[in-house]
Amino acid sequence: MTDQGSSVSEIVDRTAVDPSGDKIGTVFDVYLDNDSGQPEWLAVNTGMFGTKVSFVPIAGASIVDEDVMVAYTKDQVKDAPRADADGELSAEEEEALYTHYGRGTASFAGTESRDDVDDVDMTSDMGEDTSGQTTDDAMTRSEEELDVNTTTRQKGTARLRKWIETEDVHMVVPIRREKARMVTETITDENRDAAMSGGDLTSDEHEVTLSEEVIDVQKTVVPKERVRLETDVETEEVAVDEEVRKERIEMDQGVSDRDARDR
Repeated sequence: MTDQGSSVSEIVDRTAVDPSGDKIGTVFDVYLDNDSGQPEWLAVNTGMFGTKVSFVPIAGASIVDEDVMVAYTKDQVKDAPRADADGELSAEEEEALYTHYGRGTASFAGTESRDDVDDVDMTSDMGEDTSGQTTDDAMTRSEEELDVNTTTRQKGTARLRKWIETEDVHMVVPIRREKARMVTETITDENRDAAMSGGDLTSDEHEVTLSEEVIDVQKTVVPKERVRLETDVETEEVAVDEEVRKERIEMDQGVSDRDARDR
């Protein structure tokens, strides 16, 4: 299944896989259209130990590594209508298979097994090659490239929560209080009149009121600060490892046309 075609002998006995790489079975025959003589169907041994035969269109198939990759899923192939692998498909059997694979209708003349076909044209798994011998003097080499994008998804939430807690506050506050003390003055000219204003010898009392400061504690609510939520974006480098396929082109010299068909 190269761009120039592959011989039946190169296809038979290869493992058939679907586009996801799941193994379907083993190719054991190629069936050709009775009218055009072109390859139409791959006969594949499926089931435990290859005890069942399924037919899958050869169109869109390609050789990938050592396997034959068909254009249909493993389930599609295994659910296809059964037909005896007796070397020939009747028009009715072929029509049922075409209907199953959604390939429309055609003028069905039946197909039969052929092992003597030189070339089997198949679509390359990298796309149809438009640069063959019938186009120009060059061929196009293609390769897969990674297209990596990012999407935003919700990671979580953040919220502000306020509560009241009690804290012991220790403060030292100075207070003043009055204290009485006795003061003795010597009689002088200045205080003599006050000293002689009373009787000569008497009994008397003199009272003084004492004062002091006391602690008066009051609580007031005072706003201290404003708190809000903001978001910051952090950039992290994440490694992406993926396989890509590339077409390679090499030159063969000194190979005859007959030898090229047998390769």
